[in-house]
Amino acid sequence: MSDVGVTWAGTHRFVAERLVEARTVDEVARAVREAPGRIKALGTRHSFNAIADTDGTLIDATRLEGEPHIDLSDPAWPTVTAPAGIRYGELGAWLQHRGWALHNTGSLPHISVVGAIATGTHGSGARNGCQATALRKLDYIDAEGDLRTCRQGDPEFPALAVGLGAFGIITSVTLGVQPTYDVRQDVYTGMPWATLLSDTPAILADAYSVSIFTTWDEPTVQQIWRKSGVGLDKTPPDEWHGATRSPESDARLVDGDPDALTPQGGQPGPWIDRLPHFRLTHTPSNGAEIQTEYFVPMEAAGEALAAVRALGLVIRPHLLVSELRAVAADHLWLSGAYGRDTLAIHFTWAPHPVEVSALLPRIEEALAPFEARPHWGKWHAFDAAAIARAHPRVADARAVFEELDPGGRFVNDYLAGVGVRAARWWNGPTVEE
Repeated sequence: MSDVGVTWAGTHRFVAERLVEARTVDEVARAVREAPGRIKALGTRHSFNAIADTDGTLIDATRLEGEPHIDLSDPAWPTVTAPAGIRYGELGAWLQHRGWALHNTGSLPHISVVGAIATGTHGSGARNGCQATALRKLDYIDAEGDLRTCRQGDPEFPALAVGLGAFGIITSVTLGVQPTYDVRQDVYTGMPWATLLSDTPAILADAYSVSIFTTWDEPTVQQIWRKSGVGLDKTPPDEWHGATRSPESDARLVDGDPDALTPQGGQPGPWIDRLPHFRLTHTPSNGAEIQTEYFVPMEAAGEALAAVRALGLVIRPHLLVSELRAVAADHLWLSGAYGRDTLAIHFTWAPHPVEVSALLPRIEEALAPFEARPHWGKWHAFDAAAIARAHPRVADARAVFEELDPGGRFVNDYLAGVGVRAARWWNGPTVEE
């Protein structure tokens, strides 16, 4: 067995027999045609579970050659096309240098664009869809080793956009872009919990991007990062929903290196240097951690938060921090925000796997009345039946994946366990055959 290593935070050790580091699209295609057994794409290893693993061959597409290029042929729909494995920080810097921007990024610029899109990773902002909503086209290698293209508007696009690696190996993506913009980050502290619970949607919608950090047991909300679009949002006030604007030195996050954080204190700067929480040049977050995230309807935000806060005393001993964010509704079948404006409830746990595993069913039970959906790439306890209840289009997505990959080359235990692919043993040809 090849020792592929572990995920970014060490929460999963890969079991794949073989790793192929592809540098060209032809190498990806050849690997798919020649690899024995099942196959999965490997990105920047930021998932926390086995979603990107296989018992066969992993194809690392993070080193695919090629430069991004911008298409302005339709001035109303400018786009950028980039290799699949490019990281958000790299693409963002390239775009910023040319006067362009994406509508949103996640908190970590270290993650590959395709990995984030494929798992429904979302960034923040009540007016901002998840990162996959920027997708206009994707190129991928199918189960036969052939290059195929799927465009926005194609019948299978709503399934493939947040596709979990269930149908092929994506080699390039085309994303919608917009003129660059500046953002300022201001930190607020002291918001009463009662205020947050009574007015969560309005608080999260009050700026381009808002992140609320809590440990669930504190008397007032730990801190809020209000990321305002310069010229797009009103000037941040000193007092806001009962909270007070704090100096830059107050910013902190999961006991990590404060120099790793993007600039706070109301200093305007390019979107790519403010929307992420962490600098590309530094190790993000805490490093040794477990992550979990659930998506609930924004209309039930206060009730859902109250249900989790009732578990605060049992959550706190194993928690580094939780983050609350907004995601605009979309029409991508496996997105956490499919069909509804969404509150994302994120947990960054200490590396206590036994205790966290025991806590997840309790949290999921508390959130069950709100039809919570889990983040695909993070720890959760959902089985196929629970996923089917939470995701109304999972059967439709599975049908698309089965049609594109009838032999099950891209099936793994995780996808079968959550009902996204039909479970089967791989019994196809080997290289020798």
